[in-house]
Amino acid sequence: MTSTLTRPAPGATRDAVAPKRRTRIFALPEARWATAALVLFLIGLPLYLLDAPAWAWGPLFALVYVTGGWEPGWAGLQALKDKTLDVDLLMVVAALGAAAIGQVLDGALLIVIFATSGALEAIATARTADSVRGLLDLAPATATRIADDGGEETVPTEQLRVGDALLVRPGERIGADGRVLDGASDVDQATITGEPLPVAKETGDEVFAGTLNGTGALRVKVERDPSDSVIARIVAMVEEAAETKAPTQLFIEKVEQRYSLGMVAATLALFALPLVFGAALQPTLLRAMTFMIVASPCAVVLATMPPLLSAIANAGRHGVLVKSAVVMERLGQIDAVALDKTGTLTEGTPKVTDIRPLPASGLTEDALLRLAAAAEHPSEHPLARAVVDAARDRDFDLPPAEDFASAPGTGVTARVDGKKLAVGSPARLLAGRADQPAAALAEQLESEGRTAVLVQLDGTPVGVLGIADRLRDEAAATVTALTALTGTAPVLVTGDNPRAAARLADEVGIADVRAGLLPQDKVAAVKELETAGRKVLVVGDGVNDAPALAAAHTGIAMGRAGSDLALETADAVVVRDELATIPTVVALSRRARRLVVQNLVIAGTFITGLVIWDLVGTLPLPLGVAGHEGSTVIVGLNGLRLLADGTWRRARGSEDA
Repeated sequence: MTSTLTRPAPGATRDAVAPKRRTRIFALPEARWATAALVLFLIGLPLYLLDAPAWAWGPLFALVYVTGGWEPGWAGLQALKDKTLDVDLLMVVAALGAAAIGQVLDGALLIVIFATSGALEAIATARTADSVRGLLDLAPATATRIADDGGEETVPTEQLRVGDALLVRPGERIGADGRVLDGASDVDQATITGEPLPVAKETGDEVFAGTLNGTGALRVKVERDPSDSVIARIVAMVEEAAETKAPTQLFIEKVEQRYSLGMVAATLALFALPLVFGAALQPTLLRAMTFMIVASPCAVVLATMPPLLSAIANAGRHGVLVKSAVVMERLGQIDAVALDKTGTLTEGTPKVTDIRPLPASGLTEDALLRLAAAAEHPSEHPLARAVVDAARDRDFDLPPAEDFASAPGTGVTARVDGKKLAVGSPARLLAGRADQPAAALAEQLESEGRTAVLVQLDGTPVGVLGIADRLRDEAAATVTALTALTGTAPVLVTGDNPRAAARLADEVGIADVRAGLLPQDKVAAVKELETAGRKVLVVGDGVNDAPALAAAHTGIAMGRAGSDLALETADAVVVRDELATIPTVVALSRRARRLVVQNLVIAGTFITGLVIWDLVGTLPLPLGVAGHEGSTVIVGLNGLRLLADGTWRRARGSEDA
């Protein structure tokens, strides 16, 4: 009887993640007020467009102004105490001004847009906070402490103290950072180091809180207070980076604040000074209103937003989620890149890369793989899954494994077709027999960055399998494109071992390799680059990458393999894990920035011309409105050009955009 190979459910092989603790959207006041404003606007809009009586749509639009505008308006008034003119307050004033001259619909629409934008920002902030808090769930709530008399007691992990001895059973998460006193097991510590494979742990080895113990039991001595564990420090680093990172603003928002102050002051002066010298009220008021309209920053604002929003929409259609216009603007500023290895440049899943039967065994590659997969089939170890997956890909029927046993750090044994098979670590299975041909073959594979797996049949080595995390097809081309865009080759920052990191870096063309890094080390590497004046883009996928993603000028997470924390912390997400889209979206951002400058020139030309006309001559109000609206439409339509698919193709083809 043969065993049936069934493909595991999607995500079955993924690392366990923390339970999700998400803030409900409508628990946020910004979301409630924005929803109310939007609903009221949608009810009033058809009534207005169908020329219903003002009493039908007027109260609805009035409520839109109240529900959507009171919060940013109040915040703006509070900001005035600090002598800061908030842009949102200016928009509320502009909306009220529009209503005052009869443009009630325009003002209501402006209110809805800004209320919705504020709600989305609040939701994004809450999601990030949820993910940071949820990270703490990776560490278990309780641990088994061994008392001085040898007894066991279950205690909350926060009560653990340095020097305590813990018992970690198979399948449990380790309760604190410490060192193994006794026992042997394989520990999955991908959440800390990003390594794709579990690491063999034995007496004297360091272990981390929140990492997942394999099939062996461990006694661990606590060496760090739970509040100072690596997991706790990851949380602290992400929160610190979020708080200390300079507040981001679009360049135009910085200009607009100063511009708006000047415009308000000029309008008041243009109205008040002529009256002081005896000018008539009506023509003076008309000239001041015309000036305020033609000098208002609407076209200046639209010079920026449509290009950036169009670029965001275009990137979204091609699998890159850019979270805001600020991020799209910042992407074009980067001049250095730091890339994670596992799950970023590689697929994050171990694959069988080499099947090497020994000549004396008489086995073919297929026969060797079939035997190894039959023995490994009952095992849950990631290396075993890689071997079984390789057999599945070749549509093998596997004979049943009997008398299966697993030894942590060594491998598995089983009886297949009446013969005893052992599959596992060459160092353990060949202990004392280093002169065997299998030992030389295993050493060769390991020198090439593979994990070697020895297969023994009735105690005799018959072959070696090589297993590695497979490089993404587009990795080398992406590194080349990023090098062309920034002028320097990316840096590889990884928690993986130096030998595997160096091999991969050599394949993709990276010279600067920083391996064996913990999360805080990755942050230090980013800060080192930034201290040298670089604006760093970090690309990663794991919990261990989140602090670096938060600390960088811009962070991009891989969407399919990415942890919740990385996805929420990053400024952008590559939804389909297509590495080639990263240099493309950077080039697209630079095109958007050039279009913004072009639009600012157009808007500035219109505003300057109309203002001079109003001040020197007599600009009719309808003509001033037409000129103002015309410039707004022109820059808006110009920005929408980035929506075209051809723009993405040109960005993909450019290496020096």
